[in-house]
Amino acid sequence: MAVDYAVIVLYLAGMLAMGWWGMRRATSKSDFLVAGRRLGPAMYSGTMAAIVLGGASTIGGVGLGYQYGLSGAWMVFAIGLGLLALSVFFSARIARLKVYTVSEMLDLRYGGAAGLISGVVMWAYTLMLAVTSTIAYATIFDVLFGLDRTVSIVLGGAIVVAYSTLGGMWSITLTDMVQFVVKTIGVLLLLLPIAVVKAGGFGAMADRLPHDYFAPLGIGGQTVFTYVLIYSFGMLIGQDIWQRVFTARSDRVARLGGTAAGTYCLVYALAGAVIGTAAKVLHPHLGSPDDAFATIVKDTLPVGVRGLVLAAALSAVMSTSSGALIACATVAHNDIWSRLKGAARARRDPAAEAASGTAGGPQGGERDGAPDEVRGNRLFTLLMGLAVIVIASALNNVVEALTLAYNLLVGGLLVPILGGLLWKRGTAAGALASVAAGGLTVIGLMVSLGVLANEPIYYGLLASLAAYVAVSLATRPTDQAVLTVWRERLAGRADEPSPLSRV
Repeated sequence: MAVDYAVIVLYLAGMLAMGWWGMRRATSKSDFLVAGRRLGPAMYSGTMAAIVLGGASTIGGVGLGYQYGLSGAWMVFAIGLGLLALSVFFSARIARLKVYTVSEMLDLRYGGAAGLISGVVMWAYTLMLAVTSTIAYATIFDVLFGLDRTVSIVLGGAIVVAYSTLGGMWSITLTDMVQFVVKTIGVLLLLLPIAVVKAGGFGAMADRLPHDYFAPLGIGGQTVFTYVLIYSFGMLIGQDIWQRVFTARSDRVARLGGTAAGTYCLVYALAGAVIGTAAKVLHPHLGSPDDAFATIVKDTLPVGVRGLVLAAALSAVMSTSSGALIACATVAHNDIWSRLKGAARARRDPAAEAASGTAGGPQGGERDGAPDEVRGNRLFTLLMGLAVIVIASALNNVVEALTLAYNLLVGGLLVPILGGLLWKRGTAAGALASVAAGGLTVIGLMVSLGVLANEPIYYGLLASLAAYVAVSLATRPTDQAVLTVWRERLAGRADEPSPLSRV
């Protein structure tokens, strides 16, 4: 294993070196949070694919293939479909808004009334996403070095927190691009063909496994529907995904680069399911489907190649973890802390705050390039990273945590976000009612029926939609001045607002 260890250690050292290099480029808020909005198509598509294809897509996707066969691809397939829908229908408009968070988009569309509550919901989602990604280090480092679970989480988490805190989105973009290349080589070009050959080819696999393993809906139609509802729609509205859209240098890059990344996800989904199916042939009696990836890597691949493929798994986890971390920190600093700080200032000195126009919004007087903005976001990245490591060390049920996060996100925010983009009659009161109705319904049904039940997301979305439409129609339309600014920004005819103008 010495060669494999050397590959992993060199990879981890490279991640830290890129974090240090990225720190030198992150000189403004825009650089730190959205890589200066300067990514071209190749870099954009590679990093977008890297963030959406994390540990759940790699280790979990192979596990689903082990358990259900080719239909185990549906979870990752749903992620790819969501990314394609986002890229084709929404990414150009999102990129032209020139904001930093989903909550800022809601403020812009509804006139400043929905940002804080949506920020809290989005923060909870990104925090849980970062936590579940960080927990996956325990599996990988246990296979690599036989390390204790907590030590593994702290080691993997500390590396991600270090390079994310140093260089922000620039560091994450550089490391994600490397991670994309490593995943492509390790999973698609090495593990996939070797696993199929070791299993005797597709003919032998079909002979040795039940017919359901090769049925398109072997995993169950209702499960496929739930995957599409949660993961496809989750791709449309997640802060971690939108923050990558904001890095594109043009709406054309966002659309075409995202389409390429979504197509890559579909291929990756099928590859994971095939690898899992081959693992079922080679190791039919594993204790847990999630052990399939590590087992087939450890027992099937030659020295050196094994280290590269395990580095690919580590890449998958790190890319999602770092993307969720900076999204969590961005929301915590810009949508929650800055608003609360502004509201506290307004209570102390209402006249001065009214004159500056910053009451309840992001911190006034701090320009995009001001050192305080970079330091503030860097500090929150560090604080959120430490919180993620602590929570991950104490949490055991990854599936329930991830399901809770996605249910809250989709049930609470899908309708007001898409409604704001598609329906001009939607109002701020309707958006707030939608978030409250959807979120409370999801939480109530998860408490009564269980976190993993399908019903919470079904009824949560219905309640959110009903509240949005009913309250929007019952209240005064959004002020025309607000809608005019919104349309100008959607069309790309307005500059990025200064913090002084945000409410």
